[in-house]
Amino acid sequence: MSDNELSKIDIKIFGKWDSKVEIRDPSLKKYISLSPIYLPHSGGRHEHRRFGRSRVSIVERLINQLMKPGRNQGKKFLAYNIVKAAFEIIYSRTGQNPIQVLVKAIENSSPREEVTRIMYGGIVYYVAVDISPQRRVDLAIRYLVEGARSSSFNNPKPIDEALADEILAASSNDPKSFAVKKREETERIALSSR
Repeated sequence: MSDNELSKIDIKIFGKWDSKVEIRDPSLKKYISLSPIYLPHSGGRHEHRRFGRSRVSIVERLINQLMKPGRNQGKKFLAYNIVKAAFEIIYSRTGQNPIQVLVKAIENSSPREEVTRIMYGGIVYYVAVDISPQRRVDLAIRYLVEGARSSSFNNPKPIDEALADEILAASSNDPKSFAVKKREETERIALSSR
């Protein structure tokens, strides 16, 4: 195939979802990668590059976060299938592109301020600081996955359905969403320690 033929082919994630998505938050635009890929599996090629994580597809970062602790550790294909099923559920409920819904959920659940400890003369002060955009995206993805994991633990609801519910709730800025609750709690603590 020539380069012209390859450029005409529309690359879609999971073979279904187009990655042409609008990011409303200008600070997160550089750090939410929506590069067109067939399979969200980079194999860790970003690992030793500075800010390499920001070039990894946002769907793959969600999959990697699902693998982190506990029973699913290292099982990427299982996490891949969970995200794929969650995207199917999101599409069947809303009729929208699930990647757009995911990006909206990340924008709504990423905190803007947090607290850091400063020791001065043996006394500890807590000071509110702004969060870098890279960390905002990381925290938002972590909160989405933690909420899905906690709602499906000891519950007959499967993890893919719980993940779809969490993403939908966070995208609509629902206060019942775990990710939105964590964002508000973090910002409230930072506001009190200003």
